[in-house]
Amino acid sequence: MSKWPIGVFTSVDAGLGVHLEVAQELKVPTMHLHAPHVENRTRAAAEAFLKKAKAAGVETTVVFSGFEGETYESIQRTAETVGLVPEATRAARAAEFRGISDFATYIGCSVVALHIGFVPDSSTASYRNLIETTRSLLDHVKMNGQNLHLETGQESADHLLHFIADVGRDNLFINFDPANMILYGTGNPIEALKQVGHLVRSIHCKDAKWAAPAVRGKEWGCETPLGEGDVGMETFLRTLKEIGYTGPLTIEREIPQDPVRQKADIGKAVKLLEDLRAKIG
Repeated sequence: MSKWPIGVFTSVDAGLGVHLEVAQELKVPTMHLHAPHVENRTRAAAEAFLKKAKAAGVETTVVFSGFEGETYESIQRTAETVGLVPEATRAARAAEFRGISDFATYIGCSVVALHIGFVPDSSTASYRNLIETTRSLLDHVKMNGQNLHLETGQESADHLLHFIADVGRDNLFINFDPANMILYGTGNPIEALKQVGHLVRSIHCKDAKWAAPAVRGKEWGCETPLGEGDVGMETFLRTLKEIGYTGPLTIEREIPQDPVRQKADIGKAVKLLEDLRAKIG
């Protein structure tokens, strides 16, 4: 695979990504795939998906998990419902994630990913249990010949590095989403990328504008089309080059309620990334 192939976040029957047909029409060679609903994680469904993906000329480089009951309607509700952090659903979601890892093997994908959620304070019993749960998942993922990528946004770079160090497994890495750092108000995305760059193995190309300083971390920032927010995409790509990242540039545009605009924005993002790739190399 050549340096910085362009990709798009794609969904089969769940999640905020575009359908495979859009990836095919945009002629992108790679995708991150939101794991389908449980009834479509069978070997037969995987074979049917692989056939369609091959015909479209698109390779899955990461399978992302998502869980029933998660909501991103506010930062507070995200903290309460997303990932493996909520204690009431932790065991069930860990079991489901093992199934998602198994599905990824059916489609020949060696990377699975998730938002783990708002990691609690390291002095708590919940944190210690989260560490053990994550280690157990990583052991299952490793048996499947896979790495696990944690998506950025809900923690500062320092907090994320501290958690990864405490987990202490060699197949745990980072999917870096610069817009999430802005949306959640958790840190400057370029500085964070430099800090965690040695662990970055996949990325999302997504853009956003900061919330007002007084409410950062309490109220959402605003997602924007790529190149129209506060990330600074040229600086972002130059920093990716600086840290030695050569993998896919995967576009994520989360407006499934407006598919026409979503497709148009992704098309413009493809052109922007192609131009920046040619400029920066």
